[in-house]
Amino acid sequence: MIYIVIMKEEYDFSQSIKNPYINKLKKQVTIRLEEDVVDYFRVLAEETGISYQSLINLYLQDCVRLQRKPSLEWMSNA
Repeated sequence: MIYIVIMKEEYDFSQSIKNPYINKLKKQVTIRLEEDVVDYFRVLAEETGISYQSLINLYLQDCVRLQRKPSLEWMSNA
């Protein structure tokens, strides 16, 4: 069976609603990561079938959700 789709000349969008996900779009940034960090997420990507960039994003989203803060310990000059 062959279906032919005929487009209308005009469409009425007066009842349309704004995309609710527009504020959740991703923002492209440049970030420098150490090689071992990238390697770690690439191995996870191979195991899970999810891209390493997506895995890094998922991990960071989890940090935001749980309000995780990095443990910073500075060496003293003593």
